[in-house]
Amino acid sequence: MQSARAILRDPRTVGVAQAAPRTAAFLARSWATSRLPGRGESKPTIGLAAQVLLDEVLMAAMKNPKLFPKGDDYERAGADMAASHAMWGERGWLDDPEAYHVNPEVPMGTMLTRARVLNVGYEHLTFPSGYEPHAGEPGRDRWLGYAANRTAHAWVVRTREPGRPWLVCVHGFGMGSPMMDMRAFRARHLARELGLNLLLPVLPLHGPRQKPGANAGEGFMSIDLIDSVHGFAQAAWDIRSAIRWIRFHEPDAVVGLYGLSLGGYTVALTASLEDDLACVISGIPATDLVDLYRRHSPVKVRRKALESGALGPKAVDVHRVVSPLVLEPKPARDRRFLFAGVGDRMSTSKQALRLWEHWDRPKIAWYPGGHVGFFFASDVGRFVEEALAEAGMTVRQPAALTA
Repeated sequence: MQSARAILRDPRTVGVAQAAPRTAAFLARSWATSRLPGRGESKPTIGLAAQVLLDEVLMAAMKNPKLFPKGDDYERAGADMAASHAMWGERGWLDDPEAYHVNPEVPMGTMLTRARVLNVGYEHLTFPSGYEPHAGEPGRDRWLGYAANRTAHAWVVRTREPGRPWLVCVHGFGMGSPMMDMRAFRARHLARELGLNLLLPVLPLHGPRQKPGANAGEGFMSIDLIDSVHGFAQAAWDIRSAIRWIRFHEPDAVVGLYGLSLGGYTVALTASLEDDLACVISGIPATDLVDLYRRHSPVKVRRKALESGALGPKAVDVHRVVSPLVLEPKPARDRRFLFAGVGDRMSTSKQALRLWEHWDRPKIAWYPGGHVGFFFASDVGRFVEEALAEAGMTVRQPAALTA
C-alpha cells in the first residue's frame, strides 16, 4: 500500500497523468492564437496533438525526484547566485557580457582514433579543455572537480576531397554519443550528399564527459544554476578551440554552426563570440535556461528556488554573460537561420521567437510538431539544406567519405 501511494505521488506519475489534459489545453490556446510570425495559419491537427502529447510525457518522465534539490541545496545555490551577481557587477560583465569570455588558443595534446557507427567512418577527437571559471567565481571548485569534463571530445567526419567546408553540429540535452548525434544530424547525408566535413562536439557533462553513473547532462541544468553558466561558457570555449584546430590544419577553412535544442542555444552563443563564421543554424533552440527551469520545475522546487534567490532577477542578470538574447551575433543577418516546432513543449516556440527577434528576424521555418518532431519533419531537412546553400557551404556533386 505504501509503495502504491509513493508511485501515485511520484511527479513522473502525476506528470504522465496530466499530459493529456495539458495537451488539450495547449491545443485550445493554439487554436485561438493560430498565427506565429513568419508562419501562416497553424490550426491544430491530430499529428500535432500526438507530438505535443509526446513532449509532455517525456518531460514528465524526466522529473526524477532523486535529482530534486534537498536541504541546504537551495541556500547554497542562492548564495552562489548572489555572490556571482556582485562579482559580475564589480567586473563590468553585466554591462559588457562579451568581456566575460576569454579567447582560446589552438588546443594542444589532440588525439584522434578511428571508429565507425551507422555505416559512417569517423575520428574520435580529444584534447584537454583549457576552460576554467575565473578565479574566485562561485562554483569554480565544484566545476573543476568534474574530472572527466576536463577533456573535450568530438566526432569528426571528413570527406576525401580537400577544401570542403566544415559544419560544426552541436547536440541537444542528454545526447553526446556517436550514434545518437550522427543520427540526429543525419551525418551520412550531410557528408556524402552535401560534401561537408563534420565536427560534432560533445557538450560539457554529456557522454564521455559525464561522471560515472550519472545521466548525460546531469549537473548542467540543476538548482546550481551557476553551473549552467560554466557549462555554456565551457561549451563555447571548446567549440571555438575545435574551430582553431580545424583552421590550424586548414587556414582557409569555411566553418558554419548548426545546433539542436541545447545545442541551438550553444551555437547562438558561440556565434556571438567567434568571428568569420559562414552561417549559424539554430534548431528548436532553448534560449533562456532560467526561464525553462522556472517553467518546468515542480511547484515546490520553484517556490523554494525563488525564496532562496537561486531563481529570480539576480539569476537572470548573471546569465547575461552566456545569453544569446543579450550578446550580438557576428554573422550577418542573411547568414542566420532558425527552425522551431509550433507545438514545442520543451524549449517552447516562445524561446525561438525571442531569438528570432533578437537576431533581427532572419529566415525561420516552423514545422507542425513538437520538440522531438523535427527529426520527422521533411520541411526541416529542406530548410537546413537551403540555408547551407545560401551560406555557400554545400557543393553540387556528392563527396566520397573516408573509410
